[in-house]
Amino acid sequence: MCGIAGIFNLNGKGQIDLDLLNAMNQAQFHRGPDEGGVWVDEGIGLAHRRLSIIDLSSAGRQPMSNEDGSVMVVFNGEIFDFQAIREELIKAGHIFKSHSDTEVIVHGWEEWGEKCIERFRGMFGIAIWDAKKKQLFMARDRLGIKPVFYTITPEGTLLFGSELKVLYQYKALKKEIDPQCVEDYFAFGYVPEPKTIFKNIYKLEPGWTLTINVGDSKPRLKQYWNIPFKTDHQLSYDDASKQLTDQMKQAIGIRMIADVPLGAFLSGGVDSSSVVALMSQQQNEPVNTCSISFNDPKFNESEFAQQVAERYHTNHFVETVDTDDFGLIDKLAELYDEPYADSSAIPTYRVCELARKRVTVALSGDGADESLSGYRRHVWHMNEEMVRNRIPYGFRRAVFGFLGRVYPKLDWMPRIFRAKTTFQALARNSVEAYFNTISILKDDQRVELYSDAFKKQLNGYNAIEVFNRHASECPSSHPLNLIEYLDLKTYLPGDILTKVDRASMAHALEVRVPLLDHKLIEWISNLPPEFKIKGQVGKYILKNTMEPHLPEDILYRPKMGFAVPLASWFRGPLKSHVRKQLLGERLLSTGYFNKATLQKLVNDHETGKRDYSAPIWTLLMFDSFLGKVMDGTAV
Repeated sequence: MCGIAGIFNLNGKGQIDLDLLNAMNQAQFHRGPDEGGVWVDEGIGLAHRRLSIIDLSSAGRQPMSNEDGSVMVVFNGEIFDFQAIREELIKAGHIFKSHSDTEVIVHGWEEWGEKCIERFRGMFGIAIWDAKKKQLFMARDRLGIKPVFYTITPEGTLLFGSELKVLYQYKALKKEIDPQCVEDYFAFGYVPEPKTIFKNIYKLEPGWTLTINVGDSKPRLKQYWNIPFKTDHQLSYDDASKQLTDQMKQAIGIRMIADVPLGAFLSGGVDSSSVVALMSQQQNEPVNTCSISFNDPKFNESEFAQQVAERYHTNHFVETVDTDDFGLIDKLAELYDEPYADSSAIPTYRVCELARKRVTVALSGDGADESLSGYRRHVWHMNEEMVRNRIPYGFRRAVFGFLGRVYPKLDWMPRIFRAKTTFQALARNSVEAYFNTISILKDDQRVELYSDAFKKQLNGYNAIEVFNRHASECPSSHPLNLIEYLDLKTYLPGDILTKVDRASMAHALEVRVPLLDHKLIEWISNLPPEFKIKGQVGKYILKNTMEPHLPEDILYRPKMGFAVPLASWFRGPLKSHVRKQLLGERLLSTGYFNKATLQKLVNDHETGKRDYSAPIWTLLMFDSFLGKVMDGTAV
């Protein structure tokens, strides 16, 4: 696990600014504190920070070249099947000087060209310079576990790095906020790929490559992988259950190879508990497990983590975190570099901090909820879908649309009584309904939040266009597969994996995600949808399959999540902070927001009239971004 950076003059000429390249590399020191390296040639410079995991010797240093120096590679991540590929390349006549997975990329490029990416099973952000072709090639792993950012300057230079702060080292970089990305942020809570909050700065999308040659004015982008969603209707449930165990064991097993201390996160939920259970069956010594507990029982899962730890005799480490752990608010803006509104980033940061005291590599359970329909919203969506399928769209839009507008919003009531949200969902098509479900601020709330001037800047743009683009590319028409596809393309890379990458790298901790092994994801996507949701139980096949390995109260208790008590923070210890920031000059000076709406959000939340904790947190994180990244300005 590392950080990569680079500078490429598109005309292929000129000396690379070595001071800039070193500054870019230093900006991501936390990603690889073990050592750093830079390499420059005419018109091209590559840099790397290393966190040593495989082959700790100096032979694994990057940038790494082939024998004649015509191919140069920088690489962030891990290739988990590198040993088998290495043997194949040796048989083909390639000579290796190290035992690192990076060198597999070097010789894989020589042997297969850009097709080499399709051979790699892992998580990666890769940049390859081919001097003979005068070509820079970059690739991002299939699910977006590792990030790649890039921009092309007006002067014709491509800059890239593992984090946005790497690009910020170029002092002439224009940080011009994209109004459409502000709209995306207040809908999703993050800026979805391939955009960033700034115009002309991009994320390379998961499963895509970028190629640019000397003389080109812009890169060529190409998708090399997509989730298949080709349902295997011939597969029996019993066979699927057995295959799921085998697939998970293999995905976990290949991620247990490391030359440094290795362990796992253990939250007490189904996914991390499943990973720990199957890890314990594949090594003789106890697994190192880490979890955090909260001093508020409403947010504390530590007793369930303890059950799993005792069952598998793990070396279990627990630290208690105060639920009033809001001192990280401004730190988050520094970590994420652009607006990011998932408050579970706070406990995620803390559990990574704890894990790094014990291990250098940790396995996590992320990814199963998105691929196996583990969120409550998936079950509710399918319940609503049954109604949508039985009632003509025109009737639904007229009748339920009216009811959705006039019915009072009762957030404080149990879900069954919150009919307003259900009516709104039934009045929409499937994509519109799911977008409404996941939006932090709904369409009408964003309309109220934005100033008239900002609405003119948006020129009719709505964040649902992100969903519409991906929905048009979904290989399956089944409504459950569709919303899984949307989650895997947006929420997973934009929120979940971003959160884990930045929080773990802040502590120089490598996190491996076995449940996002691309071969496992391909297999899961082809499961009949009825294997994933049964009745009101999501992630059914995983829970049912893990019954011999985990207790029932781990598998079937209500999902708790990794939450913090925002609502009480904003009515208690952070009350004055919220009022000061949301009604302060910094947010209003952007010209984006309606002051009366901001005032209403603060007042209604303080008095308990409504729970506006999610919109308030989203605004606070935007304000923090302006202060930390934009130096208090929005231009």
